Amino acid sequence: MCTGRGGGWMRGERSGSARLGPAGSLSCPAEPRAGLRQPAMASKLLRAVVLGPPGSGKGTVCERIARSFGLQHLSSGQFLRESLGGGGEAGVLAKQYLERGLLVPDHVITRMMMTELEKRREQHWLLDGFPRTLGQAEALDRICELDLVISLNIPFETLKDRLSARWVHPGSGRVYNMDFNPPHVRGVDDLTGEPLVQSEDDRPEAVAARLRKYKDAAKPVIEMYKSRGILHSFSGTETNKIWPYVYTLLSSKIPPVLSDEEN
Repeated sequence: MCTGRGGGWMRGERSGSARLGPAGSLSCPAEPRAGLRQPAMASKLLRAVVLGPPGSGKGTVCERIARSFGLQHLSSGQFLRESLGGGGEAGVLAKQYLERGLLVPDHVITRMMMTELEKRREQHWLLDGFPRTLGQAEALDRICELDLVISLNIPFETLKDRLSARWVHPGSGRVYNMDFNPPHVRGVDDLTGEPLVQSEDDRPEAVAARLRKYKDAAKPVIEMYKSRGILHSFSGTETNKIWPYVYTLLSSKIPPVLSDEEN
């Protein structure tokens, strides 16, 4: 069972907000250098979630948080890809839905994530892609009380442009953007040489409906965490401008492994 909030960390604080600069591009963080100092572990475990619509850059933010603060980055998308090839119960169920062209339902994703979280009861972690719905958030509540929820608020036009230019390597989930993070060879994954695909959901005609669906599902989740005083919202169009605010917030909760300048 996960530990609850309390101890030396702030509780019941007001939701934070940062209003940021003009449109720009996302960039992937640099790889950490050798010889880094070891993290000074906090007196209790930190459990955090990053929320954001498709194209908001939450994967990039999660990678930077994980690298800077020594948290395990737990991606529901990555777990789903692994479970599809692993033969476990959740993977078998998910595959049945995907083969019929259906979305994997809440209860299957929830079962998969609860199994993964049980394996990490003694670790700091950061959730990416879960919870997406109120049902998932309530299931998470039953096993763990969160310390911190970060919500990324990105303008619709920025999201539309990012998603329409996004291509993905299906096997790994690596994401490329043809405008600011293109592959070395157009249409081909940098590491495997395998072809990239554009999701049907990322095609321009589907983006608006996808974003509306996210907003409808996420609204009660955001309101729930806001009412508890653990939601911190950051608004802007550039991950590099949002990141310093996120880093400062996390630094008030857990000792960093890397300084902001080292990212």
